[in-house]
Amino acid sequence: MTAPHEIDVVVYGATGFVGRLTAKYLAEHLPPTVTVGLAGRSRSRLEAVRAELGPVATTWPLLVADAGDPDSLAALAARARVVISTVGPYAKFGLPLVQACAEAGTDYVDLTGEVLFHRESIDRFDDLARSTGARIVHSCGFDSVPSDLGVHALHRAADEDGAGPLTETTFVLSALRGGVSGGTVDSLRTQIDVVRRDRAARRLAASPYSLSPDRDGEPDLGAQSDVVMVDGRSIAPELTGWKAPFVMASYNTRVVRRSNALTGWSYGRRFRYREVMSVGSSFASPVFAAIVAGGLGALVAGLGFAPTRFVLDKVLPAPGEGPSKKTREHGHFAVDVFTTTESGARYTARFAAQGDPGYKATAVMLAESALSLATGGGALHAGGGVLTPAVAFGDVLTRRLREAGFDIEVRRLP
Repeated sequence: MTAPHEIDVVVYGATGFVGRLTAKYLAEHLPPTVTVGLAGRSRSRLEAVRAELGPVATTWPLLVADAGDPDSLAALAARARVVISTVGPYAKFGLPLVQACAEAGTDYVDLTGEVLFHRESIDRFDDLARSTGARIVHSCGFDSVPSDLGVHALHRAADEDGAGPLTETTFVLSALRGGVSGGTVDSLRTQIDVVRRDRAARRLAASPYSLSPDRDGEPDLGAQSDVVMVDGRSIAPELTGWKAPFVMASYNTRVVRRSNALTGWSYGRRFRYREVMSVGSSFASPVFAAIVAGGLGALVAGLGFAPTRFVLDKVLPAPGEGPSKKTREHGHFAVDVFTTTESGARYTARFAAQGDPGYKATAVMLAESALSLATGGGALHAGGGVLTPAVAFGDVLTRRLREAGFDIEVRRLP
């Protein structure tokens, strides 16, 4: 019998697509002093996954646990120092495990991109996690590590230069190649179902400060739309072409604003944040941007209307599905975040990596987030609570990702 909290990192959902990728990364990059366990509903399937990971995983303990069995989740949380959860949609399956970790004082990371789940986690378990010291860190993959750590890096650079707080800040997805995540699509379906029938949830999801610890204390900065088409030159003189709305902006922007609020609005009280994506720099870029905006609107509308949802469900990837190994290996992404400080200084941060962003790169970010908690010690955020990647990990995760091959750099612009 393993003693309480003796296993450093447990991958919950290890038999799923992203869970297997995360376990594989850990098996290949595990520090010699860190222990790992695999958790899921089926012991036989866990044994099959462990066998695929090679000799290093031979002695990894297997923990049978299910979202519908609170006792099994409590037993899992009691044995782990850090739990990685890849079991979504989190609104359906995530809260019991968050509760178990908050009660046990166990650190927790996941991949959610669901505003309403994240908000409920804060409302129900933030105080509890603070009291036990559990660090509950949502959104430790492509959503929302590049966004959150990119802005954190800009803030650090401006602060070190004495350039003042950040003001207008824009994330630009400059390059992207990869597959579509079935889990992300299923999370979108789940949230659409909730907001269709619940007016209060609809208002909460639409609020730019829906994840803030103190929504009444947020500054009044006027309208902050998530569906924006902008001329690149309005972001930075160096940018050409119009930029289209980014599909995950409605989630990532709220995570970044929560980071600002959790740190006493350290980015600035005039900090405004938005996310867009490049569609090229040709004369036709406004047309392409409009097509993307219209397509995103049509997708959301289609998933909210039964006849078109039936058709879309036939063609969109299902939960648990993912791209081929070739697609995962040949994928890549690059994000450039631009800001201007109150003194007029301009900075840009680049956050880029090889590998499909929603799968291979996400598995690296998720695993390194857990390893940050397991090995980061006093360099990490000292207290518990429902935190963001920037607040929980900050420079520790930035350093680990650089060592894993990510390109993360900041430079001051003329």
